[in-house]
Amino acid sequence: MSNPSTGSSSTLKWFKSSHSTNEGPECVEVAFAPETIHIRDSKRTQGPQLAFGARQWADFVSYAANH
Repeated sequence: MSNPSTGSSSTLKWFKSSHSTNEGPECVEVAFAPETIHIRDSKRTQGPQLAFGARQWADFVSYAANH
């Protein structure tokens, strides 16, 4: 899902996952916009990103916390 009208990569404030390290292969960044939550690879900041609505994000976090 992508919705460019809710924030561009340059205007979003990105946060790196607390589980990501500079040495590790898995680096994820998250940014919160008024209508969406954006996710991208911190090593490829100009690459693709995902955007989710609040309900989809809540479902994902709940699933991830239980697995």
